[in-house]
Amino acid sequence: MAISSFCRTLLFAALPVCQLVAAQTIVVEDVVIAADETTIAPAAAVVAGFAGPEAFQLTDAILANLTTLQLSNISLFAFESDNDFEKRTNEDSCKTVPGDARWPTRAIWSVLNLLTGDALIDTVPIGAVCYPNSGVYDAAKCDRIIAGWALSSTHSADPTSVMSPIFQGETCMPRNGNSSTCTLGGFPTYVVKISTVAQVQLAINLARNLNLRLVVKNTGHDFLGKSAGAYALSIWTHNLKSINYLASVKTPSYTGPAIKLGAGVQVFELYEAANKYNVTAVGGECDGVGVAGGYIAGGGHSPMSSRLGMGADHVLSIGVVLPNGRFVTADETQNTDLFWALRGGGGGTFGVVTSMTVKVHPKVSVAGASFTVVSGADVGISDDLFWAAKLAYVRNFPQYADEGAYAYSMIFPRGAPGSGYIWSMLPWMVPGMSLADFKKMLAPLLADWKALGFPVEITYFETDNFYDAWSKHFPFEGVANANLRTASRLFPRSNWATEESLMAMFNGVRSVVDEGSALIQYNMKADAPAGSTSNAVNTHWRDSVWYAIFGGSWGEGASETYMEEYNRKITEDWMTRLRVFAPGGYGNEGDVMEPEFGDAFFGASYDRLLQIKRQVDPNDVFWAPTAVGSDRFYIEGSRPWLTQQNGRLCKKAA
Repeated sequence: MAISSFCRTLLFAALPVCQLVAAQTIVVEDVVIAADETTIAPAAAVVAGFAGPEAFQLTDAILANLTTLQLSNISLFAFESDNDFEKRTNEDSCKTVPGDARWPTRAIWSVLNLLTGDALIDTVPIGAVCYPNSGVYDAAKCDRIIAGWALSSTHSADPTSVMSPIFQGETCMPRNGNSSTCTLGGFPTYVVKISTVAQVQLAINLARNLNLRLVVKNTGHDFLGKSAGAYALSIWTHNLKSINYLASVKTPSYTGPAIKLGAGVQVFELYEAANKYNVTAVGGECDGVGVAGGYIAGGGHSPMSSRLGMGADHVLSIGVVLPNGRFVTADETQNTDLFWALRGGGGGTFGVVTSMTVKVHPKVSVAGASFTVVSGADVGISDDLFWAAKLAYVRNFPQYADEGAYAYSMIFPRGAPGSGYIWSMLPWMVPGMSLADFKKMLAPLLADWKALGFPVEITYFETDNFYDAWSKHFPFEGVANANLRTASRLFPRSNWATEESLMAMFNGVRSVVDEGSALIQYNMKADAPAGSTSNAVNTHWRDSVWYAIFGGSWGEGASETYMEEYNRKITEDWMTRLRVFAPGGYGNEGDVMEPEFGDAFFGASYDRLLQIKRQVDPNDVFWAPTAVGSDRFYIEGSRPWLTQQNGRLCKKAA
């Protein structure tokens, strides 16, 4: 942005901080400063050896220059030192909020805006355009938002919107525009729209030095509230969209092709790029997920997992800004503990990832199938027949996973208990297998179903590449359902060791679904592939062959009492029944109220992760629900049965 237009932007916003003096000077708080786009607006230096957003970094020299020019408040953007702010920060029991002495003045926010090159956004909730009293009412925009509310793209493109509004507090919901007042709730107060590493550094430094709550949003595709936070400064990485194909890279453990991704690249963009270069990438199932964001941080299961392991198993290098404000590269030879932790150790915990380099693999053919079965008395399929057919399928999970299968299906109750189910397989696929071999694999199961009298009409497909199989056969994912809660379990292979253990597990799952839970399930395995380096992926993934998501929703307008009963039932009843068979769950799609989240979401990796967290972030600059070390904090005013993000973040008493 030219300096003149930059100043006009600030003046238009009624911020009396910046005025134009000459072509290459500005006045900041009565100080005339020589303006240079690489040093002042924005405050960044071009660092040799880096490209794209990572080439522009905040340096000690830049900070020294700003200090010399007498830019007030510049010390608030300084990097962490051993004796700078650490003691003062540790003395605070709660994060700073408006009204506190340390909450930034309007002038300080204006300086942050100046230093980041006009990247600071004063939060306006996405639904505000639907509220006549909001000051930004726009009926046409409101109609578009409501029409696209279930689309992940609606929320990923907005600086603050999240795809699980229940954790934000459901304030300023578009559909309520004519019946309530729009408030921020769990939305952050300010957002920095990231286009350079320097902007990330400035935001982290300010947050650390004033003990502000800091959150990170990539796409907002999150089921635990990690992208929201009341009174927070948010770092929005969604626009870091660079994709660079590398025909050959060499590391101590790998030689071959790779792709370097900006932090904002989503699954569909990664898959499109891989298809363009005639290779296969390991990414998620949902198209809107941010690959280098929470996906890899959580481990990242994939349609390729039974063949190639978790997404985190394919990461070669990570660019990350640490809680002390420094930008580093983590890989096999430098910052190795951090490299281990960032691959599976959870999002919003160790720093802000700005880029990631991942392995890619040869083009692969895919065979698969889909079907939908409806049961119930009205269609002649009893519950007992339905579950007998389901059991015949589940019996083969270890075999199917070993064949390389990724079977993604959903079972939903049709209504009240006893009214039947809808079972949709969308899809069942095996990368690297021919259609003839796929049908051969299914033949024994289909024979069992025929003998039971369980009718299934199967549609088969075969493609010569992964991208076509993924883009044509995976379903649309609806998001932003406010009255929805889920939990997950990872069922280990040991449950199939005996008939007794298999039936105990199966009957436990059936009992939960019979009571009204949905069952979204994956038959897959996630063994670490040969040649991959050790990482922090939840160890419960490594011996599982059945990953299942449970939960459901309640009607609009449900009472507080009913919502509490329902939420407690998920955590304290349904999951209690299933933990004996599956102690682990997937942190990215888990229960935010998981009582033993450390073991459930990280397994044997947790103790080491906690040590690294204490070393890298001793002042808890980063916090997220169910993240490593998160049990040191609580949200003021949050319901005891559901941790939401619309209150002040405070540290528990020692």
